[in-house]
Amino acid sequence: MLSPRFIDLYCERTAPGFWDEPVNAVSNAAFLLAAAYALPVAMGRERRDLLELLLIALGGCIGIGSFLFHTLASPAAELADVIPIWSFVTLYVLAVIWRTTGQNVVRTARIAVIAAVATCIAIWIGGQSVTTGADPAPMRLNGSLQYLPALIALTVFAGIAFARQHPACGLVAGATLVFFLSLVFRTIDLQVCAATGGVGTHFLWHLLNGLMVGLLLQALVVHMPPGRHNPEL
Repeated sequence: MLSPRFIDLYCERTAPGFWDEPVNAVSNAAFLLAAAYALPVAMGRERRDLLELLLIALGGCIGIGSFLFHTLASPAAELADVIPIWSFVTLYVLAVIWRTTGQNVVRTARIAVIAAVATCIAIWIGGQSVTTGADPAPMRLNGSLQYLPALIALTVFAGIAFARQHPACGLVAGATLVFFLSLVFRTIDLQVCAATGGVGTHFLWHLLNGLMVGLLLQALVVHMPPGRHNPEL
């Protein structure tokens, strides 16, 4: 049964029904496909890496959590949506730092602290929490400012990868561009609602983010495998 406090944030939702956002809900399959594409590489290693498998699982959980949010539309379902997202972002950043510093604990901790401080500053500048809340009042950029830290992190990651000609630079740059484009579609969802026949563009946020997660997972499992011999960033 749906909560009477259902969250109505997107163009496609018009009522508190479980299947009132069918396109937004089904488009989350993109995350499951991204995880499924990376899994054979990780499973095919002689020694399977728990960090990789956890990231792949989180990539799939993003799709499951978002599906729940766009069907149940409740505050609890929103947590199921955002927790896998930010868990993936945090763990991915740590995994990249860990593998490209030769699994050096001190360097990893130092860079992680710098990244955490930068993230807090970006969130403060954006002036929004990582959840969008149940208040249907219009938000700045439709709540997309909460993803500013992730965009900044990807941009920095791509810049460093290109500057050092890291083998993963193409995948990371592609992921950055895809994420920026997905943010555009997330932001304009309500503004173009009438022009899209009530469907909106939020489903493109899901499809493109699924592609982004797929690119990032491939960058990690293919070009930054477990071990101490990865090219540094």
